[in-house]
Amino acid sequence: MKKKKLLKTILTAVSLIIAIGFVIRFAGPNILKQYIAYGIGDCKEIPILCMQPEQKIVEPKIDKEYLGTLIPQAFPKMSISVPRGFNLVQELIKKRYYKRRADNKAVIYLLYQEPGSFIKLYPNVKKQGVNDNYEFMRRLSYSNFEKITDITSAFFTIMKSIFTPDVGDQKRVKMIEFKLGSLRGFIAYSLDNLKNYFDCDIIDSNGNFFKVYIKDHGSRLTLDNVFTIISTVKPVQAN
Repeated sequence: MKKKKLLKTILTAVSLIIAIGFVIRFAGPNILKQYIAYGIGDCKEIPILCMQPEQKIVEPKIDKEYLGTLIPQAFPKMSISVPRGFNLVQELIKKRYYKRRADNKAVIYLLYQEPGSFIKLYPNVKKQGVNDNYEFMRRLSYSNFEKITDITSAFFTIMKSIFTPDVGDQKRVKMIEFKLGSLRGFIAYSLDNLKNYFDCDIIDSNGNFFKVYIKDHGSRLTLDNVFTIISTVKPVQAN
């Protein structure tokens, strides 16, 4: 997702929130939920809107043996180490491994946003107690369509529908919050025998935001593998 596209996405959500503000002023939560369901869908159509991370924060250990098999790669905005056999994309920049053998559906997409980037796009969230990228993503991950009561909960539910890419059959999706050294964040994932999907939102101790979205055609990766991969993300300083 390019930055201009992300800005357009945020502005679209803000426009919807303004309309919601009008609804909430003259109606209750039930009418508000009906309005959102009409605009983007409800939990029947988009099950992840009613899903939240498990209560326990996962603190995984890095598989050092698997880490040694990964290939370090640097982009203009971030670096990461990835497994062979995946095409790697950051915005419009693409890198390919084993071009003759790699499946085009095995892809890792990357997105980087600087500290406070989501707040800059929509400063109003500061009034709602959201002051950094981590708090923005935490509110988004824990948002729940059935618990919408005001404009803040409505905003983050709408953003959840926008920020979540294809994760396969949403009825099979699991969500977790994790802490991995100086990194913390949230993962929505689904596993089956043909394809695995991992949508990872990661924030480092300085507030840098990384999205690592993996389409694992062939189901080669485990969740432990993914934790090892995302443990390598770092921002790249501009020259």
